Amino acid sequence: MTRHDFMIKWGVYTLALLPVWFLEAFVLPRYPLFGVSPMLLPLAVVVVGVLEGAAGGAGFGVGVGALCSAVYTGSDGLILLGLCLIGLGCGALSQYVLRRDLLGCFLCALLGLCLLDFCRIALRMAGGERDWMAMFSLAGREILWSLVFVAPVYALFHWVFQRVPKKTHF
Repeated sequence: MTRHDFMIKWGVYTLALLPVWFLEAFVLPRYPLFGVSPMLLPLAVVVVGVLEGAAGGAGFGVGVGALCSAVYTGSDGLILLGLCLIGLGCGALSQYVLRRDLLGCFLCALLGLCLLDFCRIALRMAGGERDWMAMFSLAGREILWSLVFVAPVYALFHWVFQRVPKKTHF
């Protein structure tokens, strides 16, 4: 794959991320279900990791993590590392264990969202908060509401995946 094809490919993935980010940042917070808004940007990292593999998922995770760190208040730099590792792990799972389809993506999304929320809870508990039942309840509702959007996010990025060059060498 030429450098031009490489830039086109990841540019199109970035453009596909814009409606997902718009939906997460501007539309869905106005309509919370069970008092929570879904996490769609980590879903995008999971989907790209499943479709593109470990290296592509990790790279996309770094980019989305940088976006999350820059845009969302109260977000620290650990989200960048977390999304990179989630993209890497989901890509590796889809390369060696799971199929690269909607079911594999759903399982990776469930695992990735659980790990992300577990790390958030662990950091808050290390910081002195003790109401772990409320945190786990909130995380469970957030994960369930986020999993509703796996199919549409997968459909969007799978559509992009079918139309961009496939061979990536890092």
